[in-house]
Amino acid sequence: MASVLSDVIKREGQRPTESFSQSKLEASLVAACLSVRSPIGQAESIAKNVCKKVIEWLESKPEVTSRDLRLVAGRHLEAHHPDAAYLYQQHRVTL
Repeated sequence: MASVLSDVIKREGQRPTESFSQSKLEASLVAACLSVRSPIGQAESIAKNVCKKVIEWLESKPEVTSRDLRLVAGRHLEAHHPDAAYLYQQHRVTL
């Protein structure tokens, strides 16, 4: 798989742009799964599968917003774990 060089525009430009981090995305997906009491192995497996789909989506995009990244990841997470996806998608709304 090719290296992803997408930049992530944070909070509509209110925070500094940063390079896409697969490990950061994976950690947030694992955390969402664990928050709904998924076993660690299942959470890690789901996160890896979702990351693969997100990376495929990112390959043709030089930059994306953090909001779009969250929406795409949430949509793919929903196919694996709807409860975790809901929590993941609503994270910023509830804080």
